Amino acid sequence: MKPHSNPAVRRLSVLVAALLALSFSGACSSDSSSSADDTSGPWSFVDGSGETVEVDHTPKRIIAHAYAAAALMSFGIKPIAVWADSDVTTDPGTKDLDLSGVEILGETFGEIDVEKAASLRPDLIVGDWWPVENAHSGFEAGVQEESKKLADLAPVVGPSQGDSIVELIEGYEKLAASLGGKLDDPTVAANKQRFETARSNFTQATAAKPGLTALAVSPTTDGLAVAVPKYAPELLDFQSWGLNVVDPERPDEGFPYWETLSWENADRYQPDLLLIDDRSYPANLDDAKKQPSWTSVAAAKADAVVPWPAYWLHTYSDYATQLEQLTKAVQSANADLVG
Repeated sequence: MKPHSNPAVRRLSVLVAALLALSFSGACSSDSSSSADDTSGPWSFVDGSGETVEVDHTPKRIIAHAYAAAALMSFGIKPIAVWADSDVTTDPGTKDLDLSGVEILGETFGEIDVEKAASLRPDLIVGDWWPVENAHSGFEAGVQEESKKLADLAPVVGPSQGDSIVELIEGYEKLAASLGGKLDDPTVAANKQRFETARSNFTQATAAKPGLTALAVSPTTDGLAVAVPKYAPELLDFQSWGLNVVDPERPDEGFPYWETLSWENADRYQPDLLLIDDRSYPANLDDAKKQPSWTSVAAAKADAVVPWPAYWLHTYSDYATQLEQLTKAVQSANADLVG
C-alpha cells in the first residue's frame, strides 16, 4: 500500500536480453525527436535520497511517474512516457495534464510495462523519493518485482517527499533547470505569484480562526484512515500556515502514514473540519455516509467537509487551486463546533 493508494488495500514478463541491450545503447545517444537542444558534457543531480546521480550527458528521453511528469511539464520538460497509479484522465493530479504524444506505461499502482519502457530507450527515470519507504515512486513496497526492473533501464532520480510540498516543487524546478527547462516562461512566474497570493489568503483565514481544528481522513467501506501529517507534506504546510491539523495518536505499525480506525471507532477524533482524501472523492464520501457511525463525528454531521489534495500536489498552479478551495472552507467553518 502507498499513501496515494486506497488505504484499505495493501499494495511483465522478463525482458529479453536484446531489448535491454537496446535500451542501454539508446540511453547514451541523442534522439532527433527530442524538443530540447542537444547538450553535451556531464550532468548531475542531487537526488532526494541524498545521493548525487551523474551521467556523461544531459538526459533527454525521460520516463516519469505521472505526478513527477506534472511537475516537470510545469517547467517546460515533457517526458516521453509516464506511469500512473490510476486513470490519468480522472486522477486529480493528472486529469488536466496534456499527455498527447506521451506513452502511458500503466495506470494501476504497482504495474509498469517495462518492456514497452525499454523500447523507448530512456536515459532518465524520474519519481519522488519517499523517505519512509527508502524508495522512489515505482520501486516501493507493493510494486510488482517485474515492474521494478524499470530501474535497470536508466538512472532514477527525484526530489524528496519531505517536509513541504513547496520544497518538493522547488526540487523539481531545480531538476527541470538542469535538464534545460523553460524557467523564464511567463507562465512559471504567474503560477508562482498565484500560489503566493493563495498562501497569503489561506494564512489570513487560519489566523482569523485560531481555535479551528481539522482532521485529514480517507474513508473506505472497511474503515476510516486518519492521515499522519508528519508523512504528508501538504498537511505539514497547512500546519505551518496556521491550520491545526490533528495528529493521530496511534499510527499503524509498519506503515505510519495512517491510523486506521474501524467504523465503530470513527468518533475517536472530533475536529471542526474534515479534510477528505480527494483521490476517489466524492465516491469515498458517499461510502462514508452509508456508515451509521459517520455522523458520530460532529464535523461529518454538520457536513463540514472539504476535499484534501492527498499526496499528489506537484505544481504551483495546482497548489494555488487547492489553497483557494481550502481557504473558503476555513472561512465557512465553525471553530466552536466541538468543545
